[in-house]
Amino acid sequence: MIEVILDTETTGLISGKDRIVEIACIELVNHFPSKKIFHQYLNPEGTKVTKGAFETHGYTDEFLSTKPKFKDIAKDFLDFINNKKLIIHNAEFDVGMINFELKKLNLTPIDKSQVIDTLKLAKEKLGGGSSVSLDSLCKKFKIDYSLREKHTALLDCELLAKVYIELIDKRELSLDLNQVSKNNTINNQNITSPGIIIPISKEQKEEYIKFLKKNVTNAFALEKEKNIN
Repeated sequence: MIEVILDTETTGLISGKDRIVEIACIELVNHFPSKKIFHQYLNPEGTKVTKGAFETHGYTDEFLSTKPKFKDIAKDFLDFINNKKLIIHNAEFDVGMINFELKKLNLTPIDKSQVIDTLKLAKEKLGGGSSVSLDSLCKKFKIDYSLREKHTALLDCELLAKVYIELIDKRELSLDLNQVSKNNTINNQNITSPGIIIPISKEQKEEYIKFLKKNVTNAFALEKEKNIN
């Protein structure tokens, strides 16, 4: 499964008026980041950065004036996300801004069916009473977001990739456990083998353990408890 974490920064918050000034994408393969990244600062073509937007991301009109326009990078961007599920936090805003740019170029807009909104996913998993901002989710899942002094699209994609893994793990674990319980109840008499075991190398095992320790909260909590006792 190939997905893309996507985020934008803009000149302001008004869809149909404000423009994108930064767009970033990180490819995921089976929910984990690959090495493929799309990142570009953009010239908003005369639309000034609002005070609120500048305080959020820190990009000045002068800095952006030398960057390419959206039309210059549109093909590369669309090629990068083609036929991939898009993972976006507060997708309604980002998709609205991107589709505004695409429509100006008479290009096909992004369809909502192509998008997973982690804002909605977090609300479903954590309940309506919990804060589901990216900062709050990083704090909840003990993800280091100390570098997020400003909201930059690429950094936010990196953080969202880690948050998404946490949200997906909770959902998939619940579904898997329910399915295992159901299968054991219905088909207990039919279990005749332990299944297929695929051997992995020592290096692969060590690399996977490093990944779990870095990205999955309390991955080895039971092991630590066992060692203590």
